[in-house]
Parts: sequence; C-alpha cells; structure tokens
Amino acid sequence: MEPADCLRRTPLYAQHVALGARMVPFAGWEMPVQYEGVLSEARAVRSTCGLFDISHMGRFVVSGVGALPLLDLMTTNDVRGLEPGRAHYTLLTNDDGGIVDDLIIYRVAPDRFLLVVNAANAAGDLAWLQQHAGPDVTIADITGETAMMALQGPAAVRTAEAATSEKLETVERFGFRELAGGAQTWCRTGYTGEDGFEVIVPANAGEVVWRTLAELGAIPCGLGARDVLRTEAGYPLYGHEIDGSTTPVEAGLMWVVRLDKGPFLGRDRVAAARESPPPRRLMGIVSSGRIVPRHGYTLAADGEEAGVVTSGVFSPTRGCGIGMAYIARSHAHPGYSLTMPVRADRHEVRVVARRELLPRP
Repeated sequence: MEPADCLRRTPLYAQHVALGARMVPFAGWEMPVQYEGVLSEARAVRSTCGLFDISHMGRFVVSGVGALPLLDLMTTNDVRGLEPGRAHYTLLTNDDGGIVDDLIIYRVAPDRFLLVVNAANAAGDLAWLQQHAGPDVTIADITGETAMMALQGPAAVRTAEAATSEKLETVERFGFRELAGGAQTWCRTGYTGEDGFEVIVPANAGEVVWRTLAELGAIPCGLGARDVLRTEAGYPLYGHEIDGSTTPVEAGLMWVVRLDKGPFLGRDRVAAARESPPPRRLMGIVSSGRIVPRHGYTLAADGEEAGVVTSGVFSPTRGCGIGMAYIARSHAHPGYSLTMPVRADRHEVRVVARRELLPRP
C-alpha cells in the first residue's frame, strides 16, 4: 500500500468523490474501485453502458521521421501496415522475447503515433523507448495533460453519438476519430469484451465529458468491475498473465506477432519458442459453483500439480467462479477437469478456451 499523500489523482477525482466511490491505491494512483457495487456495475456494462476513468494509463506521443522504425523495432505487430486513423493491439518486447508490456498504438499521421500503456509500466516503458530512440524521434508523455475514459456496453455507441452529435457508428473497431478540432480522440477500443469507445480529452475538459456521458445514462464503474469484465473476456493483465519472462507463445498472443515483418527485439527467441511447444499454456477455467479461483491457487490432476491460477473472479454473467491459469500442456485442453484446493476442500474446475469464458447468445 502506498501512502495517500504519494498517490497521483486523475482529472476526474472530484467526480468520483462526489459520487461516493470507494477509492483505493492502484499503480501509484488513487482510483475508484467501485461505486454501487462491483457486480451491479459489471452487469450494467453487459446490458446497457458503463463509464470508466482510465486516466491512470500512460499516454505517449511518438513522432518524427524515426518514429515508425523505432516502434517497428520495439513491438511485435506490423506498425508499417497501420494506416492513419487506425490502431492495433501489440506487445513491447525485450531482447529475450519476453513481454515488457502490452499496449495499443494509434497511428495519427505517417510520422506521429499515440501509445496507450499500462499504468504500472508507464515509467519503465517510457525509459525503454527513450533508450532505443535516436535523435530523429520525439517522445512526449501526455498522461498528465489529458484525461481518458472508457464508455463500454451495448448502448455505448448510441450514448457517444448523443454526447458528440457525431455519427460514430461508422468508426470501425480499432479505428478512431478526432473531434472538437482534434482536442478529443474517440477510439473504438476497450477492455471489457463489449463494444464502445475509449476517449482522450484535455485534462481540463475531462469533468465536462464525464458528466455529459453520465447524464445520458452511462453508469460509473470502478476497477473492480473492469477486472471482472476483462477476466470474462479472457483478456490478459500485466503482472498476472504476462510479464517480462512470458513469451507470446505460451500466453496465446501470437496473433499480434508478425514474425515476417522483419527484425524486432527478441524476434529470434519468439520464433524459436513457436517451433518448440511451450510446457504450459494460458487457458480459461470455470468452477463448478460459486467458489472463486484466486491468483496463485494451484491446480491438480490425479494428485499432481498441473497449473497455477493467474486471475479469478465471480462472473455475474455465468453465475459462478471463473479465471485464467497457466496449465501444463498435457492438460491444457478444453473440457479437461482439474481440482483446485480451497482451504480444506478440493473443488473441480473445467478447462475452457479463454474466448469461451464469456458466453455469447
């Protein structure tokens, strides 16, 4: 726990306090973990529309003639193939092919990119990029100058259009549009498994945008609901499912790795890992009841350790405990049953593909 007087506050802090949010330390920031309740907020996102403050996430502008070569060298996806007005999910890797961070890169112009990175890794990511940048690259940290919100759920697009008077339905997934003379960036991205937008605005405009969206019916949601939703969607969280020692192969993230694009940091290690099946795979797990898998719980098969839980929550969508776990390759198959010790009891969990954690109609 960090001392309260050492924590940063987002431009929306006063809104959270006014709404009675429970505030907690998170990655050096004082953030809302819940308002009315974690499960009710998660249900609101699945049924209507939720609103999250994600201003704690790092935001960097990388520009200059060397910006493209730098990002192509340091990330796994194909930055050269990214058109202006489009974004993609990618990985920042180290020399050993481990994951420094997962992030989204937005191509604003041919030589100008916006990066959104995890809050806990922002300082390290910035230093890592600067270490490799040449004199033809400028890297600006705009985190403190901006606010960032996520509007997520089936009603998110309709709510965004009402707030902006713009036809945002035409923005494609992983596309973005700049509004208000470029002061607002509406990105059709998110971390919940639902449709919606992540919007970046000047810090001094954050409260107005937040209030407007809330008045239109968006339900304020905290970090607790965000964790439930991302786990239901099977999305990895840095420090739980991925870290600097994790390869994209075992994490099931090779879909954002372009080995044929040319050199990037750790490419040869990643290529070698792909050719040799990893001893473990990241899978989803579903409990047989309300017992919640917790980070660090071991999983067993026939009395032998077979895996370890990385994340777990109670899923309001499924009505049971779910999670993600690294499971030994021999047991990492959908439908396989494992046991999980909880106190003096052992509970059954079923292995599923991560995409199957969130049932869809």
